[in-house]
Amino acid sequence: MEIADWANLSDDELLEKRISQLGLKLEGTEISGWIQQLYQELSERGLLFHPPCHIGDEWFVPVGVPAIFIPFFLVHDRLRRLERKMMLEVEGDTKEWFMKLIRHEAAHAYFYAYQLQRKGRWRRVFGKPSTEETPQFYRPRPYSRSYVVHLDDWYAQSHPDEDFAETFAVWLTPGEDWRVRYAGWKALQKLEYVDQLMRSLAGKPPVHQPPYRVSDYDCLNVKLKTYYARKRKLYEDSYPDVYDDDLQQLFAAGPESEGRVAASTYLRHHRRQLRDAVCRWTKEKKYRVDQLLGRLIERCDQLQLYIKGYDPKQNLQVSAYVTTLIMNHLFTGRFKRTK
Repeated sequence: MEIADWANLSDDELLEKRISQLGLKLEGTEISGWIQQLYQELSERGLLFHPPCHIGDEWFVPVGVPAIFIPFFLVHDRLRRLERKMMLEVEGDTKEWFMKLIRHEAAHAYFYAYQLQRKGRWRRVFGKPSTEETPQFYRPRPYSRSYVVHLDDWYAQSHPDEDFAETFAVWLTPGEDWRVRYAGWKALQKLEYVDQLMRSLAGKPPVHQPPYRVSDYDCLNVKLKTYYARKRKLYEDSYPDVYDDDLQQLFAAGPESEGRVAASTYLRHHRRQLRDAVCRWTKEKKYRVDQLLGRLIERCDQLQLYIKGYDPKQNLQVSAYVTTLIMNHLFTGRFKRTK
């Protein structure tokens, strides 16, 4: 199928297509130029290895394989629009965001290409590497100065491999004066080590480039509707009903309240505003926050809750409450009562 054919399909029609049949290529796209920028940044540091890039179902570097997979939906504007509709945001859809992500992934590729896990000093600086996946939930310390801050969610604190990848990404970023930015931080020692390590690798070819088949890792032989069903399920959670007491305190307008409004109506009207505010401060996925708001709306309907017709404190209180739920989920994997 030619791109011109499927790009004009409706969303429902497009969702029936297999990703692998869309004929997607990195060559000739806007992001191919961004990949070349990564290679230029590496070359300017004297680094010879340019990690090969392929189209995949998400951002990742396969374990043991020094290659970067980039989400398929970034390859074409039509797929970006579908991703935004299905997930409310497109990870890496701006050049700045893309470069942050690909520098991070390049670090993982370098880790495997130069077998850095064998270096005793690497283990002393970042910790013992593990074949275990990065945990989905962890308890970061937002004000810790032992880690750089690059991607959202204090990602460097999630795993030794991610700590290295985030440190490498900061080190590689053009114009990043990391010695000034991280002066007085323990993280500066890690940046100094990465600087020394990469200088030692300058001009040297990779020592580990195993053969691999792209199709073994691209995970694209599925229909778009299957892909999004799986992705949405990943961000959907079984929200407990134990926050009923909280909702009844938030929305406590009784029958005597003049001009009272159904809490669900209020939440529906402010849903996007609340979602964007919570996402801005928690850095959580928009889809997950939107799903939580949807469940709260549904529960307010079931409990028949109301608010006063005009309450300037209401937005602040609701935003604070939803933020509390999201931060608990981010750190523990569970939504908890606030008391």
